[in-house]
Amino acid sequence: MLGAYGDNGSSAGTIWLWILLVYVLLAIPYFAIFRKAGKPGWAAFIPIYSTIVLLEVVGRPVWWVVLFFVPFVNLVIYIIVLYDLAKSFGHGGWFTVGLVVLSWIFLMILGFGSSTYRGPAAGAPAPAAPPPPPAPVAPTA
Repeated sequence: MLGAYGDNGSSAGTIWLWILLVYVLLAIPYFAIFRKAGKPGWAAFIPIYSTIVLLEVVGRPVWWVVLFFVPFVNLVIYIIVLYDLAKSFGHGGWFTVGLVVLSWIFLMILGFGSSTYRGPAAGAPAPAAPPPPPAPVAPTA
């Protein structure tokens, strides 16, 4: 007796097509983001390599890719990376909230909008304090 879905394997194929579609839709804005950052755009379509390139774009160490495989830690790391990505394009904390909640839309804004890449945010040193003013010169007699 056949179940409600049949047993011809078409449902598994449909699931894989949906997974592929979602992956490509997420890779498109990363393609544009990588190109703005001077990295190869095609890297967005290679699963683990795209994460390595993303870490390079935001200025985080490449070994962080290992942290993406640790459950729950990966969520925290991804939010940190999204924050760094927003800062790398000159945006602040609220843009990071948008990247977390409405990822695809805000990634499209970064990739195809007027945002410009300003360099890796995580690797940037803190702004230096201005030098002290010169000491007054005493008059000579």
